[in-house]
Formats: sequence, C-alpha cells, structure tokens
Amino acid sequence: MKLSPHTNPPEPTNLLIRFHNQTGAAVDVTGTLSYRGSRWHCHGCGDHSEMPVLDSLTFTRRKANAHATTCHGSFYRFG
Repeated sequence: MKLSPHTNPPEPTNLLIRFHNQTGAAVDVTGTLSYRGSRWHCHGCGDHSEMPVLDSLTFTRRKANAHATTCHGSFYRFG
C-alpha cells in the first residue's frame, strides 16, 4: 500500500484529531479523551509520539500540530 497526500488512510476508530502536513499527508492524533494516553502518527514521514502513555491530549495536539506545520513528508507506510 502506498500512501500519498491524495490517498490518506481511513480514519481509525479512536481518531481524535487529523491534521495535514505541508504536502497533505495525514497527521493523526488517536487515543481517548482521558487525561493521558493520546498519541500522534505522521503518515507522511513516519514520525510519532515519543511517550504516548504519559501525554495529555492538550500536549499531543500541540506537538502534532507543530509537526504538521513543518513536515514535508509525502509517503510512509506503517508496519
């Protein structure tokens, strides 16, 4: 499966926020609305949260948005 800004993956069931990077690739914030346990993954370059077990949604949202603002990655395949 090849990902591109024009073929983003389907939204996961636990998706909370989806940003798009500079090339249109998805940067997904997933998890629960509880205080901790959210994470982000960039489908453009493959970067992701470093400590998702400890991250609050506010912190994760800020980091994912900052990443999406500067990332130019277009193609990345998870797993």
